[in-house]
Amino acid sequence: MENLHLKSFLEYKFLSNLDFNPEGKNLAFSLSESDYEKNSYKHYIYSLNTETKEVRKLTHFGKEKNSLWLNNGIILFSSDRDTDIEEKKKLGETWTLFYALDIKNGGEAYEYMRLPLDVSSIKIVDENNFILLADYDNNSFNLNDLKGEEREKAIKEIEENKDYEVLDEIPFWSNGHGFRNKKRDRLYHYDKLNNKVTPISDEYTNVELVNVKDNKVIFAGRTFTDKQGLTSGLYVYDVKSQNLEVIVDKNLYDISYANFIEDKIICALSDMKAYGVNENHKLYLIDSNKNITLLNDNDTWLSCTVGSDCRLGGGKSFKVIGNKLYFLATIAERVYLKSIDTNGKVEILSDKDGTIDFFDIANGEIYYVGMRDYTLQEIYKLENNESTKLTSFNEEINKKYKISKPEVFDFTTNGATTKGFVIYPIDYDKTKTYPAILDIHGGPKTVYGNVFYNEMQVWANMGYFVFFTNPHGSDGYGNEFADIRGKYGTIDYEDLMNFTDYVLEKYPIDKSRVGVTGGSYGGYMTNWIIGHTDRFRCAVSQRSISNWISKFGTTDIGYYFNADQNQATPWINHDKLWWHSPLKYADKAKTPTLFIHSEQDYRCWLAEGIQMFTALKYHGVEARLCMFRGENHELSRSGKPKHRLRRLTEITNWFEKYLK
Repeated sequence: MENLHLKSFLEYKFLSNLDFNPEGKNLAFSLSESDYEKNSYKHYIYSLNTETKEVRKLTHFGKEKNSLWLNNGIILFSSDRDTDIEEKKKLGETWTLFYALDIKNGGEAYEYMRLPLDVSSIKIVDENNFILLADYDNNSFNLNDLKGEEREKAIKEIEENKDYEVLDEIPFWSNGHGFRNKKRDRLYHYDKLNNKVTPISDEYTNVELVNVKDNKVIFAGRTFTDKQGLTSGLYVYDVKSQNLEVIVDKNLYDISYANFIEDKIICALSDMKAYGVNENHKLYLIDSNKNITLLNDNDTWLSCTVGSDCRLGGGKSFKVIGNKLYFLATIAERVYLKSIDTNGKVEILSDKDGTIDFFDIANGEIYYVGMRDYTLQEIYKLENNESTKLTSFNEEINKKYKISKPEVFDFTTNGATTKGFVIYPIDYDKTKTYPAILDIHGGPKTVYGNVFYNEMQVWANMGYFVFFTNPHGSDGYGNEFADIRGKYGTIDYEDLMNFTDYVLEKYPIDKSRVGVTGGSYGGYMTNWIIGHTDRFRCAVSQRSISNWISKFGTTDIGYYFNADQNQATPWINHDKLWWHSPLKYADKAKTPTLFIHSEQDYRCWLAEGIQMFTALKYHGVEARLCMFRGENHELSRSGKPKHRLRRLTEITNWFEKYLK
């Protein structure tokens, strides 16, 4: 077997978007892989026949990522295949083309409909009626229908305006989406027979979730013109009557899920009063009189929050069938599949180690994409809490490369028991001592689990111990454990140092050769650590936070997340924001530190890394900053392949320099 190396991730396959056809006999899904030469990804649509278990590749252009079933035999997908349309889009027109592929009768894909919108999501009512989520710009105009002199004038105006951004609301930009001032994800009904597009939501509501049953559409959205709030409204639209009904007032709840169930609505809501913006959502039923009744006093996050750098794309975390809602729940270090009926009865359908990333169900059969037995993503069938692997896209990785599975154990700190993980170096020799790396997850409301992490395996293959844990603030252990509002850098820092003490005492690690790294919240903690201890020989701070005051006014979530998590604003208890800022303690730092940041990271903006880098340089501490143009907060997970490789190379070289 070979040692896993820096470029090995280029061989990984990433699965997403599981979707059953109406009769439940064919499962469509997307497969993505790196295209190193073009510094991008190729995306293909596949199908899995649930009777024969045959897997077929349906598309070959490498541009078809997401799909939906028009009927039992025809798949719809969007793709950029028309050069004339692409040229129009470059000028400023908005178009999305959907193609149809008949998987039963064969043949080439053909154009099914072209929509004068930039569509990000689509739901089917029937073969001629579709619900679209598309980008809408209140400060622009529709170039598609303009002609002659009027069109030329508009094109010139669009070109000139590329040099300007005018801001009059917050958030004015969004990580991964760029400047979003007065732009909304707007909901539309498309009548294909009459080629008619009708707006459903208004021009100032940002729609965040959509589900369809028969001729009814349920959706949630945040309406604002100056400052986006924390709560959403819930609405039902009747496609036939075009009636829009308010179900839940827009000023009451944060809404993460809603769908029709029997003659009611089931939804996941939080009023954020007890635990703030990170509070776990509870499950409720809403009857025909709009009465909201608690169904389940849930204390877990309703999705997969177990981190990994080996995913690309998503899928279903919820599905209603009959009188049951099926949903994912992150508990401790693993992801469960559960169901709940309208009487409140909860069943646990899967509780094995690893993750279910997303799933789909038909005819009583459950299929999911997950990470099991410390392998990369595959498709599994779940039956009686046992999983049967149906694909082998990543099977060769574990056969070809040396993999060191984590040692997992309970760890008690500050009165709570969490999980600790230690990965041994490949070809471990018990007579030797080794360098080690403490890796800190983001969030903080995410969680480490016993799942494949590429960067950790690369380091283990290069002779490092890698150790990591879930400190207070992490997901999976309930609201109280996750609630560190006003405590950043205190109890969580103590947890990480207690864990480091434990690992260094128990394992043959050279205490003088230990590094630390982390991204996002993990980057914050790395910045905090170097200002409070010099026990680490070197550090790598990624997409970090250094100054809660500057982050408040410059990032897409700062104005509410900072206020909530620190229980302070720059005008209310300014000193508390500064006290929790790593920049305050930068003059105490002695640890050589590498900073990794992306130019378009609007979640933890570049200025956060620059401030900490400048502070270390000013105080004579060895520091280096590597900035990635064209990347955002997701660099380590979905950045361009060459950029992901350069990131990992920079980090690894830093550790090699100081720990070996």
